[in-house]
Amino acid sequence: MEETPPFVCNAYGQPVGPPLPHWSPRPRPGDAVLEGSHCRIEPVALHHGPALFAAYRMAPDGRDWTYMMAGPFAEEAEYLAHLASLIESADPKHYTVIDRSSSRPVGTLALMRIDPASGVIEVGHVAFSPLLQRQRAATEAQFLMMSYVFDTLGYRRYEWKCDALNAPSRRAAERLGFRFEGVFRQAMVYKGRSRDTAWYAVIDRDWPLLRAAFRAWLDPANFDAEGRQRHGLAELRHTLAPSFAGDV
Repeated sequence: MEETPPFVCNAYGQPVGPPLPHWSPRPRPGDAVLEGSHCRIEPVALHHGPALFAAYRMAPDGRDWTYMMAGPFAEEAEYLAHLASLIESADPKHYTVIDRSSSRPVGTLALMRIDPASGVIEVGHVAFSPLLQRQRAATEAQFLMMSYVFDTLGYRRYEWKCDALNAPSRRAAERLGFRFEGVFRQAMVYKGRSRDTAWYAVIDRDWPLLRAAFRAWLDPANFDAEGRQRHGLAELRHTLAPSFAGDV
């Protein structure tokens, strides 16, 4: 069933959005270090570069970069120049994912299209190497970033956008609990081709349920002796949903 946005009526009987009398612009994301059980997230730094390049080079081909704005990178110097540009950027604000077991940088992601006045922000530029893909640390990294945005910075809306043809990215958004909101046709030109953009989002009312599901999924008890999950994220959200009926 389609969700009906809440509204009130003004003095003219016109429907308008509900008032936010206590709202104030939110802080911009900064040089935060986010600690998890499987990974740590910290601002990108040039010394991360060689390990990141080596991790990306473990992929058998360049398909992980097809839907990215940059890459693939044939030479380390080329990647280091790219990384230097990420460091200088304030929006997107880029972060490195560090694997706690090896202390090795294994991927990057960013907070972008930052709108403190409205409390809207997007996660993007997600470049996870083969050392991070399909690992618990990959899900934890997304959870840590989402928690930083909602719990620490107090944003109202957290977006995920991707090429509408990027099926793995769309599956990832849905697995993580983002709601599909539509496709913007011919929204962008990149790498010399047209892109329709699929939009997904989580809003602050969704977050309590998602947070509980992430924590339940990351609990060591949710994995068997071989490291296989017992319950998926979507299953956990469905199970927990009755407890959060008033919040979502």
